[in-house]
Amino acid sequence: MSNTILVIETLKQIANSAERILLRFAKVPNLDYFLITDEGLEKLDAFCMQLIAIGESLKHIDKLTNNLLLKNYPEIDWKAVKGMRDIITHHYFDLDAEAVYDVCQNDIKPLLDAINRIIADVEKESSL
Repeated sequence: MSNTILVIETLKQIANSAERILLRFAKVPNLDYFLITDEGLEKLDAFCMQLIAIGESLKHIDKLTNNLLLKNYPEIDWKAVKGMRDIITHHYFDLDAEAVYDVCQNDIKPLLDAINRIIADVEKESSL
């Protein structure tokens, strides 16, 4: 499998994770929901898993593209997206639910838009 095909497939997986977050987050009424209900805590765990997957996948894309692809889309703070993965993975018991809530509320839609734009650009450039 060529790197281009692998990059596109990975980007599509990221888009799928972002869409899943947006769909599920639409049912979260407020930050307290994460903190005071079992269902909310389960959703928080699920969001964290998706954020880990997104961050790890972006790191993989950097490897596949020698750090050349994502820098062409500076509207997203890619370092912060990948850093969120590191924070969740390595400091889970110190997790700030408010930070996860804020990311889901404010950052996932712009991320999804950028990922979809990257997919279209890569597919166009490679004629796939």
